[in-house]
Amino acid sequence: MRLRQFIIVAFRSISRNRMRSLLTMLGIIIGLASVISLVALGKGSQADIKEKISSLGTNLIMVKPGSTMSHGVKGGAGSRSCLSMDDIVAISNFAPNVGNVSPVIRVSGQVIAGSENWSTTIEGVDVSYPTIRNYEVALGSFFTSRDIKVKAKVAVLGQTVVDELFSGQNPVGTRIRIGAIPFDVVGVLSEKGQSAMGNDQDDIIFVPSTTALYRMSDGETVHDIMASAVSESSLDLAQSEIESVLRKTHRLSSDDEDDFEIRNQTEIVSMATQVTSTLTILLSAVAGVSLLVGGIGVMNIMLVSVTERTREIGILLAIGARSSDILTQFLLEAVILSLLGGIIGILTGLGIAIGLGSTLGIHALFDPFMIVSSVLFTVIIGVFFGYYPAQKASRLNPIDAMRYD
Repeated sequence: MRLRQFIIVAFRSISRNRMRSLLTMLGIIIGLASVISLVALGKGSQADIKEKISSLGTNLIMVKPGSTMSHGVKGGAGSRSCLSMDDIVAISNFAPNVGNVSPVIRVSGQVIAGSENWSTTIEGVDVSYPTIRNYEVALGSFFTSRDIKVKAKVAVLGQTVVDELFSGQNPVGTRIRIGAIPFDVVGVLSEKGQSAMGNDQDDIIFVPSTTALYRMSDGETVHDIMASAVSESSLDLAQSEIESVLRKTHRLSSDDEDDFEIRNQTEIVSMATQVTSTLTILLSAVAGVSLLVGGIGVMNIMLVSVTERTREIGILLAIGARSSDILTQFLLEAVILSLLGGIIGILTGLGIAIGLGSTLGIHALFDPFMIVSSVLFTVIIGVFFGYYPAQKASRLNPIDAMRYD
């Protein structure tokens, strides 16, 4: 028998029991649809997270105060007050691979413009901050070094603040009050969207660092330090230099632990993608169980098929068919059954990923290699779980098979 004949007979056998064949394929369909949709959504989530983290800035290095220890209880990261303006000066002077550095003095308060008011976060930063964090000015300008020097009461608004206080009108040149302090609005930032942590990066007001430090805060505490390396390749070196400089300015001995924490952009991307990768692998492993169950279903239905067609097998052997022909026939039926289930499962998975992605706002990213691998995997399932029933059919005695009732 030629291969074409084997395939025709296999399709006839499958179409003869359409409902049973569909139920047999169900496990493979569910398993493969789950794997395809989960991997597509997982890869899409990773790409979205990388894009959002990239929006934080280029070659970004973040320095936060470390945690405190009180009565044996360790506080959270940032609970220790150890960063100061002296650290900014030291990093600028002694870390050659750091391109830009800025303090962040963070306060929150009520902002009033005319009859409107809004509670938001106010950050005191230096002129290099927009470069470090990839902020762009849409209207007006950012404040200048002179504004930093004279502790000027000027402010640059994020888009959310503009929408809440000015209903989309140009606020440049107007005056707002942050608490009881009046500020002149000198600029408006371009829309930046949500961060990877889900924070609204446009719900913010920037003022000169010295203004925030000496007019709105305690005059000492710097909450964060934001810096950028001169290039992506020097990111690790710049981080080491910052660590070395801060240990010296904080007078830490070689036995002392750092009283600050440093993270760079690469580490943040790595941590975020590691979490999504782990979740995707775990969920895919659970979906893979369905594929195993689907394979067992194929084996079960092929054993039933061998029993039902015992007399047919006996007749074929009696008129000259070889055992290898019977083996090939039943093995091919198992492979076609698995392959059909796989194709339906892949198409279903693509549909689920697109539908869920648009509903949840997640970009589904399909990997052609994954789809081709899935097709090959279904063939392997058909061969693996179909071999035993096919071998059992090929070893039947022709006389006993024809007598089977």
